[in-house]
Amino acid sequence: MRSEKEKMLAGELYDPRDRQLAEERSKARQLLKKLNDTGEDQTKERERILRELLPDSGEELWLQPPFYCDYGTNIRIGDCVFFNFNCTLLDIAPITIGNRTLFGPNVQIYSASHPLSHKIRASGLECGKPVRIGEDVWVGGNVVICPGITIGDRSVIGAGSVVTKNIPCDVVAVGNPCRVIRQLQDG
Repeated sequence: MRSEKEKMLAGELYDPRDRQLAEERSKARQLLKKLNDTGEDQTKERERILRELLPDSGEELWLQPPFYCDYGTNIRIGDCVFFNFNCTLLDIAPITIGNRTLFGPNVQIYSASHPLSHKIRASGLECGKPVRIGEDVWVGGNVVICPGITIGDRSVIGAGSVVTKNIPCDVVAVGNPCRVIRQLQDG
C-alpha cells in the first residue's frame, strides 16, 4: 500500500492530515520562521537554513524574506534564482525552477489543487499537479501560477497575471487569464 506522501507526489488524491505529512509541514514552518526572522547580517545562518529547507536548490539562491512554502523538499531550484519579498510556493507536487529565473514580490506558485467534486472535497482529500518554470524566466510581481503549468525558457510573465495555461518559450504573456501578447527576439 502506498503512503499518503507517495500518493501526494504522484498527483493522486491523498489525505493531508496524514501524520508524516503533518510532521514534515511542521518542520518546514519551523525553518521558515527561522529563515524569515534572520537579518542581513546572518548570512551563514541563513544559508544553513535554506539548505535544510530547500535541499534541491542550486548555487547563489537569493531569497528576500518573508518566504513561504508547504514542504520545501518538493521544490527544485536552479542556479542564480531570485525571489523578491513575500513569495509563496505550495509544493504539494514538485515545483521545478530553472537557472537565472527571477520572481517579483508576492508571486504565488500553486501545485496544490482540490477535486472538482464537492463530495470528494468534503472528504478532505486533496491532489496536486507539478509546476515547471524554465530558465531565464522573469515573473512579475503579484503573479499567480496555477497547478500543472509549464512556463517556457526566457519568457516574461507580466505583473498581476494569473497563469492558467502553459506558456511557451520566448514570449511576453500578461493578464487574467494570462495570454501571450508578443514573441521575444534574441538579444
